Amino acid sequence: MIDLTSIFDYAFFQRAFIGGICAAMLCSVMGVFIVLRRASLIGEGIAHLSFGGIALGLFMSIYPLYTALFLSLLGTVVISYLSRKKVVYTETAIGLLISFGLALGAILASLSGGFSVDLFGYLFGSILTISQTDLDLILLLTAVAGVFLFVFYKELMALTFDEQGARLAGIPVRWLDFLFNLLMAMTVVVSIKIVGSLLVTALLIAPAASAIQFSRSFKGTTYSAFVLGVLAVTFGLLFSFAYALPSGGTIVMVSLCIFVGSIVAKRVLVWAKGPQEAPETICTHVIEPSDFGKG
Repeated sequence: MIDLTSIFDYAFFQRAFIGGICAAMLCSVMGVFIVLRRASLIGEGIAHLSFGGIALGLFMSIYPLYTALFLSLLGTVVISYLSRKKVVYTETAIGLLISFGLALGAILASLSGGFSVDLFGYLFGSILTISQTDLDLILLLTAVAGVFLFVFYKELMALTFDEQGARLAGIPVRWLDFLFNLLMAMTVVVSIKIVGSLLVTALLIAPAASAIQFSRSFKGTTYSAFVLGVLAVTFGLLFSFAYALPSGGTIVMVSLCIFVGSIVAKRVLVWAKGPQEAPETICTHVIEPSDFGKG
């Protein structure tokens, strides 16, 4: 096993760690909104669409994350337009874009001579190969997303729990929902080098789903997801470096192990309390709008 005491002396590991923490923070916080809004399918659609953008960038010799970001943002606009105009249901639009992204990626990969090492890294993550250009884009998108979440946190929380109430309160629901989807596209692009376009959904969902098991307020869930996401990326990165494992898969497996552990821990706590709280109530508690004032 490689000595882990001196790994931070390497510039490539420093870039990997900073990029991974940025992705963990953004994915975990966004994941809380995504899970509670039952919008996981949108994240999945954007992630698969980004595969076509990556293949397009490699095919045209353009920086792949730029083309992935462009196609992801464009796909978000298309989904919003089709659903707003009632051309098709949102789920149908997402399904069509998933098919388009995968088909485009497969065709361009074939025209380029097959799946290269670079394309494989973008598909399943290659955190240890993050370049300074990658890190600069990750930091920029994380800063933009972080400012948006900080400024519109209360509005997004209201939209998550009561869309009709938010609309009556004067919140621009349509535009806020559209901007949130654009933010999701940025989150996916930030995470591509960390866990890959095919695995990014797990990093979005797992920390939030784990936090919901034991948190009783919205902010508590957000903070818990934040911590669990950072822990998953940190330990996944260390394990992948120490044992020469694929970084994306390792980080996702750590995230899923944390999720399983949270379920087991919750069941043990319920069992320890006695029969007054049956195991079936686990995961069924919902964070209510009354939790807004709990901080």
